[in-house]
Amino acid sequence: MVELALPKNSRMSEGKVWPRPDGANDLKEFRVYRWSPDDDKGPTIDTFFVDRGDCGPMVLDGLLWIKNRVDPTLTLRRSCREGVCGSCAMNIDGTNSLACTTGMDEVDGAVKIYPLPHLPVVKDLVPDLTTFYAQHRSIEPWLKTVSPTPATEWRQTHDDRAKLDGLYECILCACCSASCPSYWWNGERYLGPAVLLQAYRWIIDSRDEATGDRLDDLEDPFRLYRCHTIMNCAQTCPKGLNPAKAIAEIKKMMVERRV
Repeated sequence: MVELALPKNSRMSEGKVWPRPDGANDLKEFRVYRWSPDDDKGPTIDTFFVDRGDCGPMVLDGLLWIKNRVDPTLTLRRSCREGVCGSCAMNIDGTNSLACTTGMDEVDGAVKIYPLPHLPVVKDLVPDLTTFYAQHRSIEPWLKTVSPTPATEWRQTHDDRAKLDGLYECILCACCSASCPSYWWNGERYLGPAVLLQAYRWIIDSRDEATGDRLDDLEDPFRLYRCHTIMNCAQTCPKGLNPAKAIAEIKKMMVERRV
């Protein structure tokens, strides 16, 4: 029988329990994933106690409080703090979400925080999104036309513009792709829900004149058809979008053009 063993640095263990802040009456426990490529230790879970009277109400506020007041080595991404940039996407209490739009009050008990699952970790809560961004780039997410450029703008009817609702709002946070089992196992070949949502956004755009080429590019057993409509993507999207529906529409267009 083959005996399989995890690498020595892959086993997660309890990390440091940081002291409670003096004089704080309203504390929220944070249990945070920690791992650094700069040492030979495996990942750990550090425990912090956030003084809620000294910071804002969101999970991101708590993490920044920890970084500023307790442990400056804690590493995470954040930028807009308004649910627009997608930088602070992470797994919070078992759900992929944005730390800046998730309130501490939404989590019962300790706030358990991990990096987005099934992605390589750069450090602590920072996932490596190199492949994700390369896949997005591969669908050529810009308007492609062959007609002469109009003097003012590419016009669009109100009805055609409405078809983009629920698509253009994607902020490429990768919450949906990191929640998709098909993307976990085939991430190098399957484009994943976020990128396919973006692909459909350009396929359905009435101003774009490369629909056939875009569909040809997706006609592949892995790039598109690894989606099994599990619907994790729609459940976890912090913007309330439905990538699975967009993928189903692409598949429908694939069938219709063969008829």
